[in-house]
Amino acid sequence: MRFIDVTKLKVTAGKGGDGVVAFRRELYVAKGGPSGGDGGRGGNIIFIGDSGMNTLLDLCKNKEITAEDGKNGAPKNMHGRKGTNTYVKVPLGTIIRDNKTQNILGDIIKDKQEIIIAVGGLGGLGNARFASAINRVPKICEKGMPGQHFEIICELKLLANAGLVGLPNAGKSTLLGAISASTPTVADYPFATLNPHLGVVKVDKNNNFVMADLPGLIAGASLGKGLGLQFLRHIERCQVLVHMIDISDKTQDHFLNYQLIMSELESYNKDLTKKPHLIVANKIDLPDAETNLEKLKEQIKLPIIAISAMKHISLDILIKDIAKDVEKEQLHQVNNDANNEEHILYEYINKEEVPQVFITKIASNQWTISGKTVELIYQKNPLNNYHNILLFKIKLQDLGIYDELRKQGIKKGDHVKIFNYDMIWEE
Repeated sequence: MRFIDVTKLKVTAGKGGDGVVAFRRELYVAKGGPSGGDGGRGGNIIFIGDSGMNTLLDLCKNKEITAEDGKNGAPKNMHGRKGTNTYVKVPLGTIIRDNKTQNILGDIIKDKQEIIIAVGGLGGLGNARFASAINRVPKICEKGMPGQHFEIICELKLLANAGLVGLPNAGKSTLLGAISASTPTVADYPFATLNPHLGVVKVDKNNNFVMADLPGLIAGASLGKGLGLQFLRHIERCQVLVHMIDISDKTQDHFLNYQLIMSELESYNKDLTKKPHLIVANKIDLPDAETNLEKLKEQIKLPIIAISAMKHISLDILIKDIAKDVEKEQLHQVNNDANNEEHILYEYINKEEVPQVFITKIASNQWTISGKTVELIYQKNPLNNYHNILLFKIKLQDLGIYDELRKQGIKKGDHVKIFNYDMIWEE
């Protein structure tokens, strides 16, 4: 299976159903009143966390996600049915961004966590809603509003307690296979691991942690070389880093290799170097390994755990040390949860927007009115009868558009165009 960690797609929530104009028509009921029902609200698009998934591959198969439109209202005050929500399953660790603004719309970190990404449009009101003492026979209704529509980017950052970092062929895949039930690819060539692998490591009867085997780093990875950014984004959510070094190769400068990895981590994100990390010297069972280890200890001056992933030497010591650091980091994150950006739950908030109205004089006697606010009014009010046209003009007046036209010098007989609707200024 291909591992997909970034994908782009379009989401469109359902349109609200239209309200209708209707009147009671029953035997023995003289002059029945208005009975037009409201339209139903459009369906939402909701992303939901699924702990059983580990790739965004399913999203790549469907580049456009839509929700059902709300149903139209009906006579006898029958309201339209709400549109069905569309649920999109994504793996834990998925961040959803608006491609245009790059704002974070959602951050899925828990199983079955739900976040509304696109909100369905409101249903239009039927004429029964407009009845009043002054207008007992309203012939006014509203159209349903369109649902939210935009392009999003889904980015997966693996959620693992510990992440294995190091140069290609350091033995990361062999270690993960030795201490967990995972079966990553093991081969003697660079980038044997092309896709991240996760494995559950058992510490004791009541304790375990998740470890990620991530593709090897090379110089320039933070600039996108090699597997570059595809690798580095997954390190961000690991609580503990396990830095593996192949200590057996006497032709390598192991201290320089260690500095190289740390430099790439810092170039990508300075916070990565602040994470707890263990230095592990692998392949200690091979010739020259002991000599190389002693030299590296003098240069790094940090504790180093010597192991052999192939021969299972000192793996129990390594597991306990990783588990200890993971436990400390989890406790630290709980105590500082309020300041931990990764645990912010992003939820859709329908904020009132500043009215957007643009008045443009395109000729000596011609004007155009546009803007998002005017467009929404135009969409909501079908200009198919005198009553709706009157309501439309009242809403424009309430926005202050008429006063602004007067300030700009509009004269009697001038033409005012609003989308496909032409008006003539008469005062």
